[in-house]
Amino acid sequence: MTRLIGGLDRLVAAILSAGSWLLLPVVLLLFLQWPLRDIARAYSREANDLGQWLFALYIAMAFTAATRAHTHLAADALARHYPARTRVGLARLGALFGLIPWALFIIVGGANLVIVSLRSLEAFADTYNPGYFFIKLALWLLAGLVLMQAIVDIARPRREGH
Repeated sequence: MTRLIGGLDRLVAAILSAGSWLLLPVVLLLFLQWPLRDIARAYSREANDLGQWLFALYIAMAFTAATRAHTHLAADALARHYPARTRVGLARLGALFGLIPWALFIIVGGANLVIVSLRSLEAFADTYNPGYFFIKLALWLLAGLVLMQAIVDIARPRREGH
């Protein structure tokens, strides 16, 4: 079981590491929209569409990355005064009763939306550029990463003091 959890933890880390590089093309594409529109008078909408779906994938990964780095917002004004063991237990319970059901709800509840979009390789409605399905796929990526991280956090809780 420990090897399985370790493997899952490494998989999440690898996905997040690869996804961290999405920020560079997102910034570049969104920056280039205006020169492309005003100077080149071409491809600004394509840059915007590509930037949007890359941004959706990046944000889907950023939530779990922030959780792993312990940099997300947390309502811990009282909890920071609890003993470390209590905080670890609360984090595990939060993952078990909050994150896992939410992630499963998103995966199951969004299945029709995502599958239909993927099957049709849905394009952007305004431009008919391909790739809109990536935005909907990002929903599953977000929920899948949250689910995997919650399993890791339950099976191997954070070190005390975090």
